[in-house]
Amino acid sequence: MYMIRRFLFITLFLLHFLFAGWRSPVLAFTGEQQLFNEAWQAVNQAYVDNSFNHQDWRSLRRSALAQPLNNSQQTYAAIQEMLKSLDDPFTRFLPPAQYKSLQTSTAGELTGVGLQIARNSDAEPLEVIAPIEGSPAAAADLQPADQILQIDQILTDDLSLDQAAELMRGPVGSQVTLEVQRPEKNQILEVVLTRDRIAINPVKSEVKLQSDGTKVGYIRLRQFNANATREMETAIRDFQREGVAGYVLDLRNNPGGLLQAGVEIARLWLDPGPIVYTVDRQGIQGSFDAQGSAMTHAPLVVLVNRGSASASEILAGALQDTGRARLIGEQTFGKGSIQSLFDLSDGSGLAVTIARYETPNHRNINKVGIKPDQIVKLAPITPKQVATDVDVQYQAAVETLMHPSEIARAA
Repeated sequence: MYMIRRFLFITLFLLHFLFAGWRSPVLAFTGEQQLFNEAWQAVNQAYVDNSFNHQDWRSLRRSALAQPLNNSQQTYAAIQEMLKSLDDPFTRFLPPAQYKSLQTSTAGELTGVGLQIARNSDAEPLEVIAPIEGSPAAAADLQPADQILQIDQILTDDLSLDQAAELMRGPVGSQVTLEVQRPEKNQILEVVLTRDRIAINPVKSEVKLQSDGTKVGYIRLRQFNANATREMETAIRDFQREGVAGYVLDLRNNPGGLLQAGVEIARLWLDPGPIVYTVDRQGIQGSFDAQGSAMTHAPLVVLVNRGSASASEILAGALQDTGRARLIGEQTFGKGSIQSLFDLSDGSGLAVTIARYETPNHRNINKVGIKPDQIVKLAPITPKQVATDVDVQYQAAVETLMHPSEIARAA
């Protein structure tokens, strides 16, 4: 009996020792280590690739926590280095000021130069998706596919998207100098921009009266922010009262925004059916669907170009695959992944790629884009020339609306 009690005592002691040892790293975390662990956990639980770019994700955590993290800058650098190993430019860390700016811009307002930028991989240059209409960048005639080489003489090669964006933000009235390469013309330009407050009114709408008296409802959607769905619904209702014969939906230079806004706007145009499929890390497929009747079944043409990305491609792909609309313009950008935001305890945050998406016909458009039904090239025009006689893409859309049999209707 004594031997049994002694055996049980030793066993319990060893179990206590083992579990205490297992818990001790958690209990011993400093505030900085805890912040790093929050970021690691967010990616560990949500990232779309459960191989984490074919690396030992737990080992990476152990190695990082074995290093001294004495202040927030060291912790931020460790988090950024961890995320860099995923080779995914859309999964990124945002310090408190950048995180707040991102949340503000999706709410409908920002301060800076008004550029939407992207980089498909760390090896590729920083590229302009589109300038925001009415912004300093638009006034300076910066164009989609322009490459930003330097920001105030700082090379952009090693900057993240958010670091580059932060350098271009600043007080109203201050200036920033960009060195820009325009690949099509093999030009390098120096552009000085004066920062300003940029209110993003996502929808611009106008009735366009044709020579034969036909009314066309023109809607330009600039961004999928928190106000976009409400403004789109208002525009459609106004056009219905005007008795328009058809619609031109302009998604050119719309870099995307909120996924939910893209889905909600698609529901305004579509009868019941799939809008977009999502595929998560387990390969499990989900979908966002249209569930009620479309607000209108009038003919619809959608304009797209290289600056149409993300939620713009979700909407355009749904309208094209379901036969609801005809797409005219140029190949879209090709961003087929979905990010979610994660708050960290010090006010910073993460944008983490949580899924990839497919169109209703199960097309994966990531790094490929959507090919329009009718390709129409457009030389650069000024903002005031959009949807006028010199806008050949818009004119092609109107011509298509005048022949509605060319536009397949939703079932």
